Amino acid sequence: MLTLCFLLFVFSVRLVVGHASIWHPSMFGFNVTAQTFSYDNRPVVPLMDMPFSEWWFHGHLGYPPHSEDVFELPAGQNVTAEIACDKGATSYYASSQGGNIQDPNDPNNVCPGSPMSEYHTTGLSDVKGCALAIAYKSNVSEVQPADFTVFSVNQTCVWDRFTGFGVPERMPPCPNDMCICAFFWIHSPDSGSEQNYMNGFQCRITNSTSNVGLATSQVARRCGADPTNGKMAAVPGNCTYGAKQPFYWYQLEQNNVWDPHSLPTLLLFTLLLFEGTYSPPFYNDLYNFVDGAQNDIFQDSYVSMPVPGPNQTALPVLAVPGSSSDSASTGSAIPASSSVTSSTPVPTPTTIPTTIPNNTTSLPTPSSSPPKTWCVVFASLLTATWLTKMLFTVP
Repeated sequence: MLTLCFLLFVFSVRLVVGHASIWHPSMFGFNVTAQTFSYDNRPVVPLMDMPFSEWWFHGHLGYPPHSEDVFELPAGQNVTAEIACDKGATSYYASSQGGNIQDPNDPNNVCPGSPMSEYHTTGLSDVKGCALAIAYKSNVSEVQPADFTVFSVNQTCVWDRFTGFGVPERMPPCPNDMCICAFFWIHSPDSGSEQNYMNGFQCRITNSTSNVGLATSQVARRCGADPTNGKMAAVPGNCTYGAKQPFYWYQLEQNNVWDPHSLPTLLLFTLLLFEGTYSPPFYNDLYNFVDGAQNDIFQDSYVSMPVPGPNQTALPVLAVPGSSSDSASTGSAIPASSSVTSSTPVPTPTTIPTTIPNNTTSLPTPSSSPPKTWCVVFASLLTATWLTKMLFTVP
């Protein structure tokens, strides 16, 4: 039995050594290495089948940034973040174990010297987008999953090291001049297994001109055209509009989309359910995440908001900024993309610092350990998933 389990494990694991993460000194876990934990818990390592304490903030809450290391987000402007498979491929290579590995011929290369499979894509047409979310709390220990609201999306992430994100113009200031933000990414199932990515960081809204708060964020609903699952047309009435939560998916605890562990007897029907093993949620039109700044996330963004559903024909009425309260327009189900894309130019030294602020925080010894799964359960689930794929995959 042990031999069978080992073979099934080896068969199921994708041999991908490099993944991707946002990189900035404001991150929790910025200096975590493969040796920090008893298992590899670097920021680039994917998260799946983990208890809450291990996937939430990537288990890096005990590894905070320096209080002065803050990612500034100017309201109404674009910011450039660095995304890479290794810190050595970014401007912050000085604190990387392997030193500078940037590609001299392509400074925008996410994974220098590695194939596209390293960042889980088969090409630009296969990328599914990533998101930045914000919680208006200055104390990270008070932040809960429902506190995060997605404020910016890049639908071609992760394709470029220098990735642009638009910040909504009406973002209010942070309490005590500090907010908590996080980077979220779920890749295509075409190149890799079921994986989440979450990296938290300290952030601050600058140039704020509005005090209107964010609306209560809701879970995004799958409503766009989905040819992969035989759904050729979008269903606008089924969309979630306004403030939306990030996806918490494929973990052992506190998922906010379909939970693969709550009803294991239904695993055979994985392909028939959205957010299952082969239908992960994405930060793109499929879930009504517009490309760029999410400008409708505020408390006064909509005049009316019908309850979404597969048979809903009424659409939300979007308020027109700067006009009387009775002036409004019907919200678009799948908003047009903004001008923010990942094909941003290499930032100037004012965007990406040329010096790395000292991170004086010591690294405590973690008490957590990697998740463990019973061998028999793993073998049964893997077999059921394989049978499902064979039986229900449309040619």
